[in-house]
Amino acid sequence: MPASHTLIAMEMGIDTHQEPVVFMRADCEVCRAEGFNANTRIQIGFEDNTLIATLNVVTEKVLPPDHIGFSHIAWQRMALKGGERVQISHAPLLHSMSAVRKKIYGHTLSSREIHDIVADITAHRYSDMQIASFITAGVDCLNTQEIIALTQAMVASGKRLSWPDTLQLVDKHCIGGVPGNRTTPIVVAIASAAGLIMPKTSSRAITSPSGTADTMEVLTRVRLSLEQIQQTVRQVNACLAWGGAVNLSPADDMLIRIEHALDIDGVGQLVASVLSKKLAAGSTHALIDIPVGPTAKVRSQHEAKHLAGLFDTVGQALGLKMRCLITDGAEAIGYGIGPAQEAQDILAVLNNEPQAPADLRERALFLAANLLNLAGGGTLEVAQARAQDLLASGQAWEQFKRICEAQGGMKQIPQAAHQLELGARHSGTLLAMDNRRLSRLAKLAGAPISPAAGLRLHIKLGQALAQKQPLLTLYADSRGELDYAAAYYADNHDMFMIGESS
Repeated sequence: MPASHTLIAMEMGIDTHQEPVVFMRADCEVCRAEGFNANTRIQIGFEDNTLIATLNVVTEKVLPPDHIGFSHIAWQRMALKGGERVQISHAPLLHSMSAVRKKIYGHTLSSREIHDIVADITAHRYSDMQIASFITAGVDCLNTQEIIALTQAMVASGKRLSWPDTLQLVDKHCIGGVPGNRTTPIVVAIASAAGLIMPKTSSRAITSPSGTADTMEVLTRVRLSLEQIQQTVRQVNACLAWGGAVNLSPADDMLIRIEHALDIDGVGQLVASVLSKKLAAGSTHALIDIPVGPTAKVRSQHEAKHLAGLFDTVGQALGLKMRCLITDGAEAIGYGIGPAQEAQDILAVLNNEPQAPADLRERALFLAANLLNLAGGGTLEVAQARAQDLLASGQAWEQFKRICEAQGGMKQIPQAAHQLELGARHSGTLLAMDNRRLSRLAKLAGAPISPAAGLRLHIKLGQALAQKQPLLTLYADSRGELDYAAAYYADNHDMFMIGESS
């Protein structure tokens, strides 16, 4: 690269999320010499570091002459301190984009083409727009072989947990869409108390008021390194860690970020996403929970069966022993929605408290029994009895405490500064609840950014209600968030369908 094509690096302090952006003046000689325009993809180099970023062109007032500005994420990835002269050039041609265009026109991609696309995404060579093109081209258009190739490519994109070949490792995943469905910590406690090895890595919330990692973080430390995960598992047979901290299937994290922005969740990409994380964690057995309900992520039995079939086929092709369970997703599970509220439900179940949510307890036992059975723990009836005994005897609770201690110790659950009780508009019977709007309500209250925020339900489907009887209590750390959530409820009180009293 010619020596004249250098500019002085400067941090702009602009958050562009995960997409690197750089800023150059409209009168910049490098811009003019290279024909750079707004949205041009350019390559920046300094010593051994290179970065491909999207160019934004700014007025002369924004940047000093002979400078190039960096967004926050671009600055982080280049590891600059300020004042360095960085080299500027056109970004190299991305040959894998021809495969993306091929898919846009409906053609089947080879395994090599999919691996090249994922490799370029992982190396941050794609802009968000280019990632979005790949995602939309593959929505419900990936065949089984393409899904298998995508899964393998996503596993190859990051680190993997390594274990002795003789070990049997189990995992579970819920497709989601049902607030409060925080069975994983209970299942992990029961399964590992039974002697199964379960290195569980979970995600933070993407569109929900809490992910398993968010809920567990109010109880213990979840940001563990690969070495710490392995040490915890060796010590207590299990862990409950945040997967984002260990770079397992990083391409999946990038795809999920764009899918969230587009509000797109293609079936093939969903299967590849879930199974790539299981394989990267070293799992040999995987249980998939597919809740079905009118306001869940999966809306019909037909859709659930199709999804289960794909999981089975792809999982088995990649050496995973699979079981998919289609469960009821008609209403929120448990009483709490939001990290702290869900954590309270988990502890109530593990401690066998009388007021513990029965639906969360029964669902966790059902999943744990199937996991034990899948891993060779006798018939399903024997596995059910074993799971119930481990929970009722307190062995699961003792195991959960051991896991938390191995990860850094138990924490005190935070309490929200403000709360507000909301009641029924009229008497009747609760016929339905809208899972999506309940999740929205908890997020408006501040969850999961404020761990103590969220809501606590006081009712279940089929329950008779009196006028003004409490339906839920909102929890927030600021008065403004509480008022905003309450206003949303006032405009959306039909998120609870209450049949009129006769």
